[in-house]
Amino acid sequence: MRQLGLLEELRQYCVNETGMELIDLHGKSLMQFGVTKAGDKGGTFELTNEFEFMRGDFVKMMYTASLKDRETLNSQGHTRGSLTYLFNTTLTAISQDTTAPDLATATFSTGQTTPYNLIVAADGQNSRTRRLVFGEAANTAAYTSLNTHAAFYHIPRSPRETSLARMYFSPENRLTMTRSGDRPETQVYLIQLQNAQRTPVLKAAQKLPVREQKEVWADLYRDAGWECERFTRELDGVDDFYATEIVQVKMPGKQLYSGRVVLLGDAGYCPSPFTGMGTTLALIGAYVLVGELGRHGNDVGAALRAYEEEMKQPVEENQELGALVNGGKGIFPRSAWGIWTLNTVLWTMSVLRLDKLLGMVAGFVPEGKGSSGWKLPKYPGMNMEAL
Repeated sequence: MRQLGLLEELRQYCVNETGMELIDLHGKSLMQFGVTKAGDKGGTFELTNEFEFMRGDFVKMMYTASLKDRETLNSQGHTRGSLTYLFNTTLTAISQDTTAPDLATATFSTGQTTPYNLIVAADGQNSRTRRLVFGEAANTAAYTSLNTHAAFYHIPRSPRETSLARMYFSPENRLTMTRSGDRPETQVYLIQLQNAQRTPVLKAAQKLPVREQKEVWADLYRDAGWECERFTRELDGVDDFYATEIVQVKMPGKQLYSGRVVLLGDAGYCPSPFTGMGTTLALIGAYVLVGELGRHGNDVGAALRAYEEEMKQPVEENQELGALVNGGKGIFPRSAWGIWTLNTVLWTMSVLRLDKLLGMVAGFVPEGKGSSGWKLPKYPGMNMEAL
């Protein structure tokens, strides 16, 4: 973000979150974790980073910055190329003709058909573009379920909320998290970890209208304890509810492009929220893709091959999962007794300051995170140096 000139602007959008605490059924704090400073590779385990922001704020920042940059270029006489945002529009087809190998033609839901020199698919873990271009078989093979589902939404902030994020385990493999920071609202995360009875219910609910999805989640969490009854009661009035399956995307053969269509971010290598590296990996991918396109000039094919090769190591490292969530075969407790045991063990580890071991065991921070041997490549043509 510093290289993009957006670091200070990002700070303005950051949530003032002072750490995270694990709580019990009654809201009693069992342990607290502090804040990891940007670039810190120390041996402690923290669940809050120096730069914590809401997804909507980050999108708004990037959108606004792109429009400003386009205006600046126009004012300087650089009118080649353009920047256009199309809303309420989707891709319905992509065609590539061997007689015109330097083009990919997109068909939109409006009926408009447009040829492009390059189509970058950055449409998330459920990428329609990936399915259109690579085929159903490759799309299915790439989609690696972690047997976990999550729902996200905002509710009015309670006077009891502090600047600490809170995490609560409840029976039936349920995890609840809240984040308020310095905001007037609280972001709620309902996470149903691997569970033979509940996972199929939530998978089927993905195809239901949002109103019915809310009802399914409310039924599964209403009796979870702590403040979950309030969280589910508030569901009716929220308008930003979003539920999804937690997955990783691992393309067969680590392929990231086909012809003049290339995958970026979660569409090509989603690491899952458990790693906390989705946004970072997407930004790394964008940096490398643009750098290789600049380095190879008009040879787009060579640029895409270089991008695919360069991304192999950071993708592999950032998709590592800890023991508790790896492949959805973790040991998250299902019973009340198991929850008590887990809380006691984690409390003891926290008191003894076994932070690094705790991070590895918890599975939310892979062992290799922050200790990668891979470094951002330098692209002199971009007029910026990799840190």
